[in-house]
Amino acid sequence: MVEFHMISGGPSPVAPFSHAVETNGWVILTGQMPTDPEAPDAPLPEGVVAQTRRVMENLEIVLKGVRLDLSHVVQCRCYLTEFERDYAGFNDTYQSYFTVDRRPARTTVGVTALAVGALVEIDCVARRPGAGRTKS
Repeated sequence: MVEFHMISGGPSPVAPFSHAVETNGWVILTGQMPTDPEAPDAPLPEGVVAQTRRVMENLEIVLKGVRLDLSHVVQCRCYLTEFERDYAGFNDTYQSYFTVDRRPARTTVGVTALAVGALVEIDCVARRPGAGRTKS
């Protein structure tokens, strides 16, 4: 069974997608942008640090909406439009959301552009606790 989640109070979609799709305990979150869910038409935060914080907060909103949190995230894909300039600041901010012993697998890619003129976008995969366990 596949569930398609749209989170009440979540970030406004910038394209036709679900906030998250779930199957067999795996929860795949759509890439989040640095938009404010309470003011979707407001200007984006200035700089990669502020945008990374907003993206991480948006991921937390979506995760909370499916009764999970960042500790359940097993993989992230991160996209930066100004990779060389912003990579260090992005890393400093990103790592503050995870404990050292629970950092997800991650890929970070430099891209030419992102929706809404963002500097950063992050998508992720989370796993429900106990999912996939078999009884013996």
